[in-house]
Amino acid sequence: MVQDKPATTRHSFNLKRRTVLSGALASLVCAPFVARSAAAQSSSGELRISAWAGYISPEMLAAFEKATGIKASYTPYGTNDEILSLMKVNQGEGFDVIWPALDRVPNYVEASLVQPIDEKRVEWDRCIESAVKSSETLGAVVEGKRYQVPTDWGTEAIAFDTQKAPLTYGTASYSDLWKPEMAGKVTVRGHSALVGLALWLEQQGKLPKPFLESFKNPEAMRANYDVVLEEALARKANVAQFWSSQNEAQGAFRTNGCILGQTWDSTAAGLKQEGMPIGYIAPKEGALAWMEGISLPIGAKNIDQAYAFINWMLTPEAGAMYASHAKVNTTAKGAEALLPADAKAFFETAYPADALDKLWWWPVQESWFVELRTEYQDRFLSA
Repeated sequence: MVQDKPATTRHSFNLKRRTVLSGALASLVCAPFVARSAAAQSSSGELRISAWAGYISPEMLAAFEKATGIKASYTPYGTNDEILSLMKVNQGEGFDVIWPALDRVPNYVEASLVQPIDEKRVEWDRCIESAVKSSETLGAVVEGKRYQVPTDWGTEAIAFDTQKAPLTYGTASYSDLWKPEMAGKVTVRGHSALVGLALWLEQQGKLPKPFLESFKNPEAMRANYDVVLEEALARKANVAQFWSSQNEAQGAFRTNGCILGQTWDSTAAGLKQEGMPIGYIAPKEGALAWMEGISLPIGAKNIDQAYAFINWMLTPEAGAMYASHAKVNTTAKGAEALLPADAKAFFETAYPADALDKLWWWPVQESWFVELRTEYQDRFLSA
């Protein structure tokens, strides 16, 4: 069983996060990778990658093969629960590399679906130190063993139509999604919308217990979520579309008339790149922040190739190529030198002033919490 872990608050993580950000995790430009240091680890086996939809491009696979001699295939998935369920059904077989959210790694460990990382085989000097250190308390290390190498981080905050629903930092709030005038104009993800509502209600003094207590024991979770769900159901008419994947969230703005949403940063960045009048802003309650990385399934067959891929992903060129394609923030050192002006502008407008100090980092979500979270989400969706 996974050991109990204290939830990590945004306050205890501030100094580490500052170091991460000053190390420039964000890098969004493609550049060729020419080093071949991983070639010695290559073999005739084909690396089987399963990662979030939109994370791996054909250009990345081609660059990886050019750099290492290793062919790789890519199978996308849309949600954490989707890949976790698939891993359970296949008993950890089928892929050599998967990309779970950091706070969900203990779920994989508990189910014996991933294997410990051989830390001697990872080129840690390529990864920003604070990401490596911070990941230890956010889910990568369980009972003294590491099960993930951090590769990226990002947020879920408020995407908005700059013409029809302009927002300003300092006043922008999760409550903006639930105002009466937004009826039929909002898109949210079921379970994380409840978290955004909870953070707003907590600042209003309307939760019976501190919200982080919800991640520590079922009694506190139910006490808080009963209040949050009641509020969500009373305002559900605002939701024109629920999303569970980036494509769905972007579709809500493209074709379904939404002008406001609680979405990932990459969702808004992609829409803005398409030329749509979409902005992205951290609300005053704090943007929901997450970290992700590479884990090795227990049934991985091509281990040498998997470590070659991990080390390639941590090079500045590969990290920048990845970030440019997926619209996430890479943990690869040196990638900041490849950051184009438009990417810098997006980052600065999304997180102005003290927004980085207010990031709300997802605590570890134990299996019991995920089960209850799903129960409340389903009640929200089906009501």
